[in-house]
Amino acid sequence: MMGQQTPQKELFSYHVDLDRRVRENHPLRRLAALLNGERIREQVRDCYGYNGNASVDPVIIMKLLVLLFLDDVPSERELMRIIPERLDYLWFLGYGLDDAVPDHSVLSKARKRWGVTVFEALFVDVIGQCVQAGLVDGRKIHLDGSLVDAHASNNSVLQGSPEFIAALKTAYQVTEQKLEDRSPYYAAQNEQLMSTTDPDATVVRKGSLGPRPRYKNHRVVDDAHGVITAMETTTGAIAENHRLLALVTQHEQNTAIQAETVVADKQYGTAENFRACQARGLQTHMGDLLAPQKDTGRRADIFAEEDFAYDAVTDTYRCPAGQILTRRKHKTHRAAWDYAASAATCRHCPLRAQCTRSQTARSVKRHEGHELIQRGREQAHSPAAYRDRQRRKWLMEGSFADATNNHGFKRARWRRLWRQQIQDYLIATVQNLRLLLRQRPAPAAAVAAALQRLPRRAARALRPRLQPIFQIFRRWGGISGSIAELFHWAVLPVQP
Repeated sequence: MMGQQTPQKELFSYHVDLDRRVRENHPLRRLAALLNGERIREQVRDCYGYNGNASVDPVIIMKLLVLLFLDDVPSERELMRIIPERLDYLWFLGYGLDDAVPDHSVLSKARKRWGVTVFEALFVDVIGQCVQAGLVDGRKIHLDGSLVDAHASNNSVLQGSPEFIAALKTAYQVTEQKLEDRSPYYAAQNEQLMSTTDPDATVVRKGSLGPRPRYKNHRVVDDAHGVITAMETTTGAIAENHRLLALVTQHEQNTAIQAETVVADKQYGTAENFRACQARGLQTHMGDLLAPQKDTGRRADIFAEEDFAYDAVTDTYRCPAGQILTRRKHKTHRAAWDYAASAATCRHCPLRAQCTRSQTARSVKRHEGHELIQRGREQAHSPAAYRDRQRRKWLMEGSFADATNNHGFKRARWRRLWRQQIQDYLIATVQNLRLLLRQRPAPAAAVAAALQRLPRRAARALRPRLQPIFQIFRRWGGISGSIAELFHWAVLPVQP
């Protein structure tokens, strides 16, 4: 007989247990265990007074923001509307069926009260959990940046002289101070364009994308499992190669692991980055920015700089025609010296057509730390560097694609740079939390648990066969975590 459910509103709900309604393997159960509530409360304790009305629990506010990006809910109002309909959300937040859901304004007030530091601390805390779980190797890292559309249209962009834009931004700063907006003020990178809706966003263009106000997200992804170990949000006009060393330093601070190899595309392959990375002992598996420029344009069909021999004793170059090029002028912004022969010498040289397109004389540029730069470029053209850059295409770009498709990465939810930083920290944190949720228990831990449940007689019989295996682990120094537990079980005598 076919049954039919007749809906009927219950007068009482005393027997509804949300803990029983949420399945044991629900992802939010593990997520709740990963978020350290006491640490979150400690981080925000100084943001609250000692008397007055009690606020919503900061742990609940942080969980609400995590849910906002975890499921890519369109807005905070929408999140508050769907929470009563989701039993798993109610359980995750610690609410009952009859508890009132906070107003959406609680989230915006908390962001302003807490600032960026609290969300950065959460991001670093989750990285530490990834390191403890063995998801981070730390020695080889991938770097890249991606533009994020600001929450402002092109209609809000004003164009004027640099003096006009500077005066306008000063007026905006004064207005913000009157409104007690304690957010820091950021100078515009484009001195002739400014968005009145979001003054921090800079108007930039990239490829086929038209110009519009944008921010830029710079991140470091670990090679082992794609964990995001460092992140920085800037205006859209900040070049990616300018943030390389800062991101490497942040990675080492967040993971407590020394980086050994840096993998990036050719935008990072500048002379400054090659020199700085080599000085820090980093392998530079980055693309070479100069490689595509060789034998093109004005450099086509003329002698390359490698054809000029450098004499370290006299600090001069000798050209293919045998003429001497001496040091002429120093380019401070490039940290390089120009070497050239006299114009008269080049004008009468029989190899001039093969040497230069200049109307005066051929010059050769030599950077400070030239040997370090050359060593870095040699590493960049090695087979290992090519393989790493091929892996970077799906590992690094996949991290940005996952953030875009699942967490609303490409569009700013809020305005101003400090709010965009909060958004990017939350998205990166959620991505790392998902990696932790996908992690399965180590096989050695399962084996150790199974062995410990064996009868004493069976355990005594297996012990002689297991000890040689764990002696090998001990010799290799590879005993850690669950393997150490299993080794401890195999070596210690069985209790009678």
